Amino acid sequence: MQRRLFIAAAACGAAPATVSSAVSSTESPLTTVHPRPLVFPADFGAHPATRTEWWYVTGWLQAQADAAPLGFQVTFFRSATGLAASPSRFGAQQLVFAHAVLGDVAGRRQRHDQRIARAGFGIADSAEGDTRVLLRDWFLRREGSAGASRYTTRVASDSGGFAFELSFEATQPVLLQGEAGWSRKGPKPHEASRYYSQPQLRTSGTLTLDGRARAVQGRAWFDHEWSDHALPDDAVGWDWIGMNLDDGSALMAVRQRRADGTPYYAGGSFRAAGGEVRNFGPGEVRFVPGRRWSSPLSRASYPVEWAVETPAGRYRVRALFDAQELDSRASTGGFYWEGLSELMDESGRRVGLGYLEMTGYAGRLRI
Repeated sequence: MQRRLFIAAAACGAAPATVSSAVSSTESPLTTVHPRPLVFPADFGAHPATRTEWWYVTGWLQAQADAAPLGFQVTFFRSATGLAASPSRFGAQQLVFAHAVLGDVAGRRQRHDQRIARAGFGIADSAEGDTRVLLRDWFLRREGSAGASRYTTRVASDSGGFAFELSFEATQPVLLQGEAGWSRKGPKPHEASRYYSQPQLRTSGTLTLDGRARAVQGRAWFDHEWSDHALPDDAVGWDWIGMNLDDGSALMAVRQRRADGTPYYAGGSFRAAGGEVRNFGPGEVRFVPGRRWSSPLSRASYPVEWAVETPAGRYRVRALFDAQELDSRASTGGFYWEGLSELMDESGRRVGLGYLEMTGYAGRLRI
């Protein structure tokens, strides 16, 4: 998708769920990703012929009903190196990265950790056929029928003082982004990805923070995306939101951004609880930046408040705390801002909670 930086060189006996696509396109030699029906559970798994892929979960946790929420992110990336096939077992054909984040709203502190390894040797893997991603003792797995997914993850930070074991249960059908899962990133044929989401995931598990374990529950948003050209040539980065609304609705909006801050392309979707998906065209989404925060580490200036206009309504997005920048130079090579944020309607009433992501503010992404 529009998201993620890469610069480093079955369904419990049920029949697969198939979604038809009405998209027609001439295949471009610039990409291996083309419009086709998504088939589950196969498309829950890895697509190693494509250049980049990610399985991405964000959400919020609470230990008590009256406690401040804790934001979390766990993301596994797969990147094809493009190196020629080698008879050596040590030939790095695929790399696996992972980011884990815990955002302490009350303490206004973000903790994070990251890993990278070549695929193979039982150390790192992204399996085909279903979601099974592994990087040493960190993992993300899916089980259940295609219409009733249950994900589990385990992450233990080596240096951040946090760990979590969480499960995510689907409460709604898979949400196909774009045109039946064919998500355009620009007007050119190769500027696209395959992209689906699973919003409103019921979340529960155990969080360990500074040696103290506690039971937690909350909500999450899951994205899976694969592509050869996640960032158009004329863009430097993107601004994205994935919001679980309190009434059960789901909102995603994104814009690709030029170096001068103007939009290159935009899109998104809205699904009311139990309703149909309304996908947004490139001229139907508008991001207007508001208050900014400057990172003392990267020196990048990020808008931490936004006005977002969509066909589903006009909203205000506000970070729950400012310092949610990630330094991923030890894995994916750069900086990006991603953090727990609230969604408000035009009257200023909070209507949802989710994640805001901003990339390309500390320099153009090299994907």
